[in-house]
Amino acid sequence: MSQIQLNLDGYTELPDGKVAFVATHLEMLEKPALKMIDRPDLKLQRVERTETSEYKDLFKRIGGPWLWFGRLVMSDEELEATLSKPTNELYWALKDSEPVGILELDVSKPDEVTLAYFGLVSEAIGSGAGRWLMNHAITKAFSRPEVKRFWLHTCTGDSPQALQFYIRSGFQPFKRSIEVADDPRLSGVLDPSCAPHVPFLP
Repeated sequence: MSQIQLNLDGYTELPDGKVAFVATHLEMLEKPALKMIDRPDLKLQRVERTETSEYKDLFKRIGGPWLWFGRLVMSDEELEATLSKPTNELYWALKDSEPVGILELDVSKPDEVTLAYFGLVSEAIGSGAGRWLMNHAITKAFSRPEVKRFWLHTCTGDSPQALQFYIRSGFQPFKRSIEVADDPRLSGVLDPSCAPHVPFLP
């Protein structure tokens, strides 16, 4: 694999077919006071087992507009192995028995929990469902007595509202990084019309 030199004081030209994101890493070191949201129309369901096609369909509905691709580039075998790990906790947010959100926690370390994936389908955004789902995420993370840290990263390949939502939820930024990846629209993992805020360069 060819290497390029990152210019830390200017522009770095990316090779053809690549996209780049700036990631912000955030952490929460204690459970904050939660603003309660009454959403009797929503239900949180632990998913012990799901078809990879069902998972990828929901993942694409939630993340396609923002160029989420992490789970979509996995083979079905890789994804099934990841989701079936005992240290992976997967939940659906259900409305009228249909999944409208995803909450995925990595609990592989005893003293910290990683928010692996979190999001809603577009039609559920702006209704308080995000706050409702985050309350569940925080509660579940800190329900483990040994947990001292709940953390995540978001990036410029996510909703522009995501970073401030996480900060309002009580997470504090502590690090930035740059992610470079193959553009998933070139391989057909996502449609070229996805994520128009990241221009598609065929």
